[in-house]
Amino acid sequence: MTRYLIRGAKPLRGEVEISGAKNAAVAIIPAALLVRGTCRIENLPQISDVFMLLKILQLMGAEVKTVDSHTVDIDCSGVTRTVADFDLMQRIRASYYLIGALLGRFGTAGVAMPGGCNFGGTRPIDQHIKGFRAMGAVVETSGGLVEARAKGGKLHGSAIFLDMASVGATINLMLAAVLAEGRTVIENAAREPHIVDLANFLNSMGADIRGAGTNVIKIRGVKELRGGFYSIIPDQIEAGTYLAAVAGTGGEVLVRNVIPKHLDCITGKLQEMGVDVVDGEDSVLVRRKEPLRCTNVKTMYYPGFPTDMQPQIAAVLATAQGTSIITEGVWATRYKYVSELEKMGARITVDGRIAIVEGVPKLTGARLEACDLRAGAAMVIAGLCAEGVTEIGHVGYIERGYENIIGKLRNIGADIMTVNYPGEQEDEILDAM
Repeated sequence: MTRYLIRGAKPLRGEVEISGAKNAAVAIIPAALLVRGTCRIENLPQISDVFMLLKILQLMGAEVKTVDSHTVDIDCSGVTRTVADFDLMQRIRASYYLIGALLGRFGTAGVAMPGGCNFGGTRPIDQHIKGFRAMGAVVETSGGLVEARAKGGKLHGSAIFLDMASVGATINLMLAAVLAEGRTVIENAAREPHIVDLANFLNSMGADIRGAGTNVIKIRGVKELRGGFYSIIPDQIEAGTYLAAVAGTGGEVLVRNVIPKHLDCITGKLQEMGVDVVDGEDSVLVRRKEPLRCTNVKTMYYPGFPTDMQPQIAAVLATAQGTSIITEGVWATRYKYVSELEKMGARITVDGRIAIVEGVPKLTGARLEACDLRAGAAMVIAGLCAEGVTEIGHVGYIERGYENIIGKLRNIGADIMTVNYPGEQEDEILDAM
């Protein structure tokens, strides 16, 4: 078993480079199915979700060539399979984007119900299905499989109003619409930066998408997409996680390779807590010398505070002075991590979508188990802030979305390591730290 061991209570100092955006990468890789010819995709993060999607495409008949550690060439011209590998699909949430891509290109798709993180609530795909049906698809779900086929073999454009500004549904319907006949209008669309990045990728390959980044996206179907080059944007949530880590531990770190505007929703809250933030052209300097102040946070769709930063900000607020209130405005609940932080001495009371965080003078190291990607990141932050040694298990969740997190944290002064050992050796390793 692989686990992280952290000796905390050490300020972070130095520079950290942010990788390509996970949420953009896992949409753009399936989008390559729509392209005739080779796509060169640059700035791909080295994370397990990316590796998994590339493997799925290969098993479907795509040619995938690694150019360097962050660049791949993908040629899906020879893909003929419209049913993706069942076992691999169940291990990754973003696998459902293959439904839209396969429907758009072939008019048929067979995809396992998505896996990935389960943070304590349902993550339905009803808005995806509603949109596919509006575009002329017959969609059936049974036995953990989603099967969809376009009536007449091809989707047609349609007006689609999403009941909620779902990021996943917005992306999936964009993928389905770019090769559909006619014009598709998605209203109440999500506005996240990775949706804009996907639109930019598709447009660079010949698509006609307008309005990405607003709540109305208009897509005029084209006959084909051609190959080309594209570089993925920096990861907003990875950057926010390192900003939060410095806020929690204290110190001073330059976070490089970011788009500062994408981080305004996060840095604004950190400033309310007494953290100094200075934006550069493609960097953010974050430093904290004084005690943290409490604040209130409500997660919302972009440009609001991201739900994917909610666990990390909770870990920071656990030692802020005063009482903070967190309101989860996107998912019904994603507070499964709270019981783990309580092992460290955090005082957090959860009532439905609301968490009341009473700041404590310090956290104390404990043995924790990550329960999803962002919860795992929160536990890493808590371990960096805590006195003593923190041990975190199920770190595969964390490595779904953070490239080289151990190396990056060590480079800015964290005392963190990865260990692999059977259960009977755990005490010996902890004693040796």
